[in-house]
Amino acid sequence: MHAVRWTEAEEVRAARWRSESGAPPPRRVVSADDRLRADTAYRLACEGTAILWRGDFPNARQLLQAMGRRTDRKQRKAAASPPVSMAEAFHLHRKDRFQRARTLGMLLVPLDPGHVVPLRRAPDVRQPCTEVYGPGDEPSVVSLRELLGLIGAHEWRRKGVAVPALGDRIHPHYGVFSPVRGEYVRLVAEAPLPARTRAFDIGTGTGVLAAVLARRGVERVIATDQDPRALVCARENLARLGLEGRTDVVMADLFPPGRAPLVVCNPPWVPARPGTPVEHAVYDPGSRMLRGFLDGLRAHLEPGGEGWLVLSDLAEHLGLRTRAELLEAIDAAGLAVAGRLDTRPVHPRASDASDPLYAARAAEVTSLWRLAAT
Repeated sequence: MHAVRWTEAEEVRAARWRSESGAPPPRRVVSADDRLRADTAYRLACEGTAILWRGDFPNARQLLQAMGRRTDRKQRKAAASPPVSMAEAFHLHRKDRFQRARTLGMLLVPLDPGHVVPLRRAPDVRQPCTEVYGPGDEPSVVSLRELLGLIGAHEWRRKGVAVPALGDRIHPHYGVFSPVRGEYVRLVAEAPLPARTRAFDIGTGTGVLAAVLARRGVERVIATDQDPRALVCARENLARLGLEGRTDVVMADLFPPGRAPLVVCNPPWVPARPGTPVEHAVYDPGSRMLRGFLDGLRAHLEPGGEGWLVLSDLAEHLGLRTRAELLEAIDAAGLAVAGRLDTRPVHPRASDASDPLYAARAAEVTSLWRLAAT
């Protein structure tokens, strides 16, 4: 547990520091209110000085937006020279996003015991904070940006996400990747099943693919994950869908014990370092999960079974992994490609020409690789 310290009214104060991204507590903190101008706030944040807000809560949100606009303008000016490759564009984009998050994360708000924001016109954040932080029995400080993320995540969890391939809704928890990109779910819903007796869903997340398999008639689905939040999320979703009697959610690093005629995995698609909890579902340093799934699949397949690898080729278009490297990894694991189903993404960024990675996103294809033991 870390603490953040500051001086206010000539008194040294301290409170628990909360950061789900793992950011360290700021070393320099000043308190400010509605009189603080956006230019001054932005300069302080760029210099590494955090601002503990004591004014009106809606004004803090407006200040955060103003700081964001200044950050974006600065980054657009710095990007006047186009990158020489998509890989360079990707790394520059990630660097800019990290720097933006760091700068905007310097605007802080206090939380009193019980997760109460002691600011004028502040919303009730007790439920969102309790879902993520647990009971709040002591004063704490959090970045406004993270707090707004908790509020948004709570709304996703409360309302749920419609999944057409499932014919129902999935309710994601904070830090668990939401199935808003339905094309990969549709592939699992449409691929021919090799058997209906048993299936493994590796890295289940919200449990959406386990739910699809159970709804398709698979008698027993064992879903695994190593993230405690994902395990709770998947169990709640499967219970809400009335599928807990046909599904088991277990903690495991990749595979559960035993074999199955169908083993499904939708690993993170991009071999890069994640910066936040939810990014673990997108970024996979060194393709660890992808290679772990391929290398262990043969030992967990029943004779005649199939492993379904659901994977985007975005990394290939970004120059971070080649198709040859993927095929070599499949072959080295003693596997062969029995078939493949492809689909194009339909998310908004695939058609946003202002996105610095637009060329790669526009060319992206998501595939379900049907793999069999050789």
